[in-house]
Amino acid sequence: MLVMVVAAVGLRAQSVSDSLRVSLLTCSPGDEVYQLYGHTALRVVDREQGLDVVFNYGVFDFRAPHFVWRFVLGECDYQVMAYPFEAFLEEYRVRGSQVMEQQLALMPDETLRLCRNLFTNAQPQNRTYRYNFLSNNCTTRARDMVEQAVDGYVVYAEVEQPATYRTLLHHYTHGHPWAEVGNDMLLGAACDTVLSGRASQFLPEQLMNSLATAQIYDAQSNRRPLVGATRVILPACPKPVPVEDWQDVLLQRATPRACALALLAVCLLTMAAEWRWRRMWWGLDVLLLTAQGVVGTLLCFMFLFSQHPTLDSNWQVLVLNPLPLVCMPWVVRCAWHRRRCAYHYVAVVVLLFFMVSMPWMPQIFSAPMLPLALALWSRTVSYQMNINRLKKK
Repeated sequence: MLVMVVAAVGLRAQSVSDSLRVSLLTCSPGDEVYQLYGHTALRVVDREQGLDVVFNYGVFDFRAPHFVWRFVLGECDYQVMAYPFEAFLEEYRVRGSQVMEQQLALMPDETLRLCRNLFTNAQPQNRTYRYNFLSNNCTTRARDMVEQAVDGYVVYAEVEQPATYRTLLHHYTHGHPWAEVGNDMLLGAACDTVLSGRASQFLPEQLMNSLATAQIYDAQSNRRPLVGATRVILPACPKPVPVEDWQDVLLQRATPRACALALLAVCLLTMAAEWRWRRMWWGLDVLLLTAQGVVGTLLCFMFLFSQHPTLDSNWQVLVLNPLPLVCMPWVVRCAWHRRRCAYHYVAVVVLLFFMVSMPWMPQIFSAPMLPLALALWSRTVSYQMNINRLKKK
């Protein structure tokens, strides 16, 4: 069916029809993690020919060999697929998302060129591209296809309030604190540089807003708007909010920041108890070092090997790295025999340096990072405070 649709576009786009139109579709975010940022597609309509097709650059195949592994490494391939508009719209009708349509005010030859380019791009030998969340995704691909089709070049209005990748992403992860912290844990300092207007168009709604005021300039510096009519073709239909029970309320309150503060409180209380009763509860250290090392291993792997953008400038690897996991047997052995441990001397300095330097580092850290670092630091301080007292017993 898809091949037939694409072939129809290719054959019918050989001549200009008065009813041939191309528009940009912008779908509002959904509730699932993979839906938080919305979606973009291009729609080709020819009423005379009975043609209504969507070109979707956000298609991927979970069955592709080593898909998950390649996605982690930043080597994931996406595809552009063409299929009937009604099938596309039904997906977002079920989701309850709003779909906006911006009809492109292109000249007939530009419209024809864009349709031909879309047809060529959707051929099996051309449809695959290397996905990059920040610079080469379903939204930027649609924009690039439009820019390549115009006679001249597109100029976007200057952004009144420059933003960074992180602040833009936070706008869409608001209300999803665990997704937001997951992003902040992985994305490094490069994610906090101020973006140009065009660079911010990796998000569907950002592109939609930019196109609304964009102008096409030709070789004689004549200008005309890129977008003509704009309309809502599918209104948002929020799903009914289910009745919350005590488990839902507990999960909502168990935010990353709340969990990190609770951990800090446990560590401080344990520190006070160890001093009061002259004991070391190194079982807590085993749990913390294991968790710290496992998360640090994942973070350092992404830092060193992943091709995803901005991951290789992450200052959090000072705290979250594999070293605690490697040193844990040695730390436990020293605690068991009540001996000093060089790991704690190194950790207390590194953690203190990290916490003091946080305001001056070129990276915005997630809310749980400071209480987490304080919790880990309190364990190293407690060990060094008590080790001499325990040896004298």
